Amino acid sequence: MKTFIWIGTVVIVLVALMFWGVKGTSSTGPSFELGVVHPLDNIKGNASSTVVVMEYSDFQCPACRSYYPIMKELMVEFGDRVTFVYRHFPLIGIHPNAEFAARAAEAAGKQGKFWEMHDLLFEKQDEWAKAPDVESKFESYATLLNISIEQFKTDWVSKEVKDFVKTQRMHAIKSGLQGTPSFFINGKQIQNPASVQAFKILINEALAN
Repeated sequence: MKTFIWIGTVVIVLVALMFWGVKGTSSTGPSFELGVVHPLDNIKGNASSTVVVMEYSDFQCPACRSYYPIMKELMVEFGDRVTFVYRHFPLIGIHPNAEFAARAAEAAGKQGKFWEMHDLLFEKQDEWAKAPDVESKFESYATLLNISIEQFKTDWVSKEVKDFVKTQRMHAIKSGLQGTPSFFINGKQIQNPASVQAFKILINEALAN
C-alpha cells in the first residue's frame, strides 16, 4: 500500500462555505462536539478505550479516499486498543453527490452495515462520484451487502437520516473545520499525517500517556 499522502490534496473549503451558509439550520438535535464520542456516532474498535481517533470525512473527497487504506490499516492494528469514529462532513458546495453518499452509509447502517457501505463508497468512488444515476449505484452496493433494498431506499430518503447527516455537517462548519479529512486524537486536532507510519507514532504516543 502506498503510505505517503500528498497533504496538499486536502480539500480546503473556505470558498465553498460561502455557498453553503448556515442560515436556516435548526439548532435542535444531537450535539456532536469535536473530538468527543457521541452515543449516535459510528464507531469501530474498542468502544471503551481512552484513546479516540475521530475522522471528519467526505465520501466524494479524493484526499479522503487517499486516507481510506491508511485508516483501514490503523483499525486492524489498533482496533483492540483505540476507538475510531467516523463523522460526516460532505462538502456539498464542491461534491454534489457527497451528501447522498453519506445518507447511503447511514441507510446501510440502519441494517448494521455502516462500515461495509463506508468501505464500498471509498473503494468505488470513481464509479459514483459523478454518476447522474447515483441512487441506483448505491442500491447496487446495498445489494452486494445483502440488505433489504426496500428498507435501504426508505431510509435513504428518510428525514431521520437526512437530519443526522446535516447535523454532523453543520456542527463541523460551526466548529470551524476547514477541510476534509480532518482528524482528532483525544479531542485535539492533528495535522494530517503524511504516512501511515507517522499516524501510528501519534496513536502510540496517545496510548502511552
